[in-house]
Amino acid sequence: MASGDQRAGRPPPGAGAGLRVGIVRATWNPDIVDRLSDGVGRGLDELGITEVTQVTVPGCFEIPLAAKLLAEAGQVDAIVTIGAVIRGETTHYELVSEGAAQGVMAVQLDTGIPVGFGLVTVENIEQALERSEGPGGHNVGEDAAYVAVTMALLARNVAADGD
Repeated sequence: MASGDQRAGRPPPGAGAGLRVGIVRATWNPDIVDRLSDGVGRGLDELGITEVTQVTVPGCFEIPLAAKLLAEAGQVDAIVTIGAVIRGETTHYELVSEGAAQGVMAVQLDTGIPVGFGLVTVENIEQALERSEGPGGHNVGEDAAYVAVTMALLARNVAADGD
């Protein structure tokens, strides 16, 4: 996601009322993921989302399958994914980051259910903390919630125009 003034706009407060949102969260790097989850909660609350289904998976590599299962179950209008991949000493970082990103994109394209990408893929813990700040700060989870709802509203409007 972009930073500062480059971030996508937010839908108006309450704009997501009536939407059903799924959250897929990785349990790896729990301190960062908890902060991202707080951001998702703030975003969804602001947008009036009250129907939320949350599932957990071991790590970011498992997020796409869980997102696909949620999308195909037909019980959500959008999904928010959250997790943290922090670079280590091996190529594991690249494999997990790329696999998760491609997998999440495939879920959207294959199912038509929007997925907000709230995974931080960073070089170190300091960068992860900078991208998972509290209220008023930069939080990728919060941004992903806004994106997911924005796209769900777009999908709803396009479907209504086609009727």
